[in-house]
Amino acid sequence: MSALDTLFVDLRAKQKKAFLPFVTVGDPDVGTTAAIVRSLAQCGASACEIGVPYSDPIADGPVIQASYQRALDGGFRLSNLFDLGKDLTASMSMPLISMVSYSIIHRTGMQRYIDAAIQSGYSGAIVPDLLVEEAKPLADICRKADFSLIQLVTPTTPRNRQVQIAELSSGFLYFVSVTGITGERSKVADGLIDNVGWLREQTKLPICIGFGVSSAETAKQLAPVADGIIVGSAIVRRIAAAKDRETAVADVTSFAKEIITAIA
Repeated sequence: MSALDTLFVDLRAKQKKAFLPFVTVGDPDVGTTAAIVRSLAQCGASACEIGVPYSDPIADGPVIQASYQRALDGGFRLSNLFDLGKDLTASMSMPLISMVSYSIIHRTGMQRYIDAAIQSGYSGAIVPDLLVEEAKPLADICRKADFSLIQLVTPTTPRNRQVQIAELSSGFLYFVSVTGITGERSKVADGLIDNVGWLREQTKLPICIGFGVSSAETAKQLAPVADGIIVGSAIVRRIAAAKDRETAVADVTSFAKEIITAIA
């Protein structure tokens, strides 16, 4: 079992939902990223997604795109991701998940990337642009290493394809709550609850919902049908607006506590 498998078994036994925040490594700098992730762990986040800056993001809206560009402009290198993981996991047990383009994994080498991620303390990877037709080699490597490969299902994914994606995923399934790119929305999309309910009957994997979770109220609406709630843009926006590291940590932590309370 991977660390994420263990996490969701424990949460289900306690009848609790996971809170999975997202931050971009290196935005505005790696030290600030580390401070924010540590604070998120201390306030009760279940696991943290670490976004890997990429010049051509696949489904990211303007807020996360801008954070990637800031990190790249600041000199981000892939080694920063691995150094961050080593630094964080030396002092905390919260699982870390990289959110990374398959282009980066392919360029690095599948086995080499997974080995480096594991050695750096990461428990899994979300690969948003990995086609299900090409996923098996990476899925096999991840399964052998007890490293979770998390893939996305969208509202427009055909149902037979959703099942294929689930069969090649591990850790949890990332259910995209809206059609389109990441960003904050004020209400739950029509049909979402029914779609998640159908998928739950097809797989034993936990289902976590992301894209568009902008507030504690949105998270509260989604929590009854989800195993976990993912929040990205609303956190990244607060980091971008903060005047310094201390303010960023304080603002993100306060917001995270609101989400955790809402889904309890």
